[in-house]
Amino acid sequence: MSTPSNVAATSAARDPHPSRRDLRRVVAASMAGTVVEWYEFFLYASAAALVFNKTFFPQGTSEIDGFIQIMLTYAVGFIARPLGGIVFGHFGDRFGRKYLLQVAIILVGVSTFLMGCLPDFATIGYAAPLLLVVLRFLQGFAVGGEWGGAVLLVAEHAPNRRRGFWAAWPQAAVPGGNLLATAVLWILSTTLTSAQFLGWGWRIAFWLSAVIVVVGYYIRTRITDAPIFAQVQSEVEESKAQSYGVVEVFRRYPKGVFGAMGLRLAENIMYYLVVTFSLFYLTQLKVNTAEILGLMFIAHVIHFITVPLWGGLTDRIGRRPVYAVGAVLSATWGFFAFPMFDTRSTVVILAAIVIGLLFHGLMYAGQPAIMAEMFPTRMRYSGVSLGYQVTSLIAGSLAPTIGAWLLKEFESSVPIAIYLALACVVTLASVAWIRETRGISLHDVDDEDRQRLLAEKGTA
Repeated sequence: MSTPSNVAATSAARDPHPSRRDLRRVVAASMAGTVVEWYEFFLYASAAALVFNKTFFPQGTSEIDGFIQIMLTYAVGFIARPLGGIVFGHFGDRFGRKYLLQVAIILVGVSTFLMGCLPDFATIGYAAPLLLVVLRFLQGFAVGGEWGGAVLLVAEHAPNRRRGFWAAWPQAAVPGGNLLATAVLWILSTTLTSAQFLGWGWRIAFWLSAVIVVVGYYIRTRITDAPIFAQVQSEVEESKAQSYGVVEVFRRYPKGVFGAMGLRLAENIMYYLVVTFSLFYLTQLKVNTAEILGLMFIAHVIHFITVPLWGGLTDRIGRRPVYAVGAVLSATWGFFAFPMFDTRSTVVILAAIVIGLLFHGLMYAGQPAIMAEMFPTRMRYSGVSLGYQVTSLIAGSLAPTIGAWLLKEFESSVPIAIYLALACVVTLASVAWIRETRGISLHDVDDEDRQRLLAEKGTA
C-alpha cells in the first residue's frame, strides 16, 4: 500500500507547478473576495450581539431574551448557507469557480449595504426584523456559495506537497474579514457616544461594504480557473456517463460528505462560541464594549497569522494528526475559558480568546486541503460546499443561542463547556474515519473516479 509520501513523490512529476507569482495572484483573488464577504457576514454577528437586539426588536424583554431573539435571525443566514452551497456548487462545477465567486461577492455586498439602510423597530415596527431576516437570508445564501469556490480556486492551483499551506490562506481571510469588521466597529464605538453608535453609527460599517466589494470584485476578474478544472469540464461535456451536483455527490461519495460534516462540527461550534457568544457573555459581566472589540481585534490578528502556519504543518506531519490535536485541545477550552472571563481582567480575557482561536485554527486550517482531496474535480465544489455548509446549520448557527439558553437555565458556564466537549468527540471520531491524504495528487483522485465509472459501465 502506498504511503502519503510515496504518493506525493510519484505524482509530483505529473502535476505541473504554477509559478509562485501566478499562485500568489490566485491566493490574493481568493482572499480579497473572502475578506469582503466574511467582513459583512461577521459584521452582522458583531452588530447582532451589540446593537440589533436594541434596534430591531421591541424593548422591555431581558437582555438575554433579546440576545436569543436576535441570534435566531442570525441563524437564518446559516439556514441559507447550505442552499447557497448547493446552488453555487452545482453551477460552479459546471461553469467554473471564478464566475460564481463574482456573483457571490455582488450579492452579499448589496444585501449588507441595504441592512445599513433599514429603519428601526420604532419607525416601522415588526417590518424591521422581517426585512432584516430577508436580507440576512440573501447574505447567507451568497456566503454559502463563496467558501467552496474560494478555497478550491487555490487548492486546485496549489502543488501537492504544499496544498495545506496555500489553501489555508483563504481560511485566514475569514478571520481577516472578522478582523476588519471588529476594527470598524471598534473605531465607531470609541469615536461616537453610546447613543450615536446605537442610533446611526453602526450603519456606517454596513455602508462601507459598497467600497470594498468593488475592490474585491475587480481583483477576482484578474484570474482564471485551474487547468485541472478545464480538463475535467471538457470530459463531462463529452461524456454523458459523468455528472455533477448534490445528488451525484451523495450517490458516489457519501463518506466524503459525512466525513466533512463530522470534521466541521466541533470547529464551527468552537469558533462561534469564541467570537460571538463570548461577546454577549462579556457584556453580561459589564465589560466595556470598546474594550471587548479591542481584545477581539488583537485575537483575530493572531488567528490570521497562525492559520497558514497550521496549514503548513498539515503538509509536514499529515492532515489527521493536526486536526485531532485541535479537537482534543478544543474540548478543554470551555472549562477554563469562562472562569477566565469571569475574572474581568483584560489580560486574562485576551488570553482565553487567543487560546481558543489557536485551538480552533488547528482544526480550521487544514479543512480546504482535506475536503478538496475527498472529491473528484467534477463534483468537488458541490461536495465541499455541502459538507461544510450543512454543518454550519446545526453547529455555528445555533451555538450562540444554545450557549445563551444553557447559561440562562443553569446559571453556569459548565454546561456550555460540556456541549463543546461532546461536539469535539464527534469530530475526533470523524478524524479516525477519514483517510490521510497529505501529498495526494488531485489528478489521482480524478483517475480513481474515472476507473469507478468505467467499471460501472463495463458491469452494465
